[in-house]
Amino acid sequence: MKYLRQFMIILLFSFLGELLKYVLPFPVPASIYGLVLLFIALETRLLPLAAVKDAGKFMIEIMPLMFIPAGAGLIDAWDALRPICVQIVMIMVVSTIVVMIVSGHVTQFVMRRGKRKGEQQ
Repeated sequence: MKYLRQFMIILLFSFLGELLKYVLPFPVPASIYGLVLLFIALETRLLPLAAVKDAGKFMIEIMPLMFIPAGAGLIDAWDALRPICVQIVMIMVVSTIVVMIVSGHVTQFVMRRGKRKGEQQ
């Protein structure tokens, strides 16, 4: 029963995101609106973390399962993807390397900044 209540709270925020998508003219997915609303509610403590923690953990644990339909869709669209397969693989490799480099630099920047802050105190 606890999981059902927590999942319903998460679905409520998802629904609120859908409403915002309908009302606001911005090209932002409804799921992003819902996540931002949930984040704000958790950060402002309007919603305690315990109210969604267990269901959130469960959904993260089963997340790989959610990629199966997308993979099946790729297999189904193989005829359309075959001519551009090399380009797609190159884009994936380059973007992965760029993300790794940028993440590393950001991490080093944050770590250096934290050390400087610790030295100043």
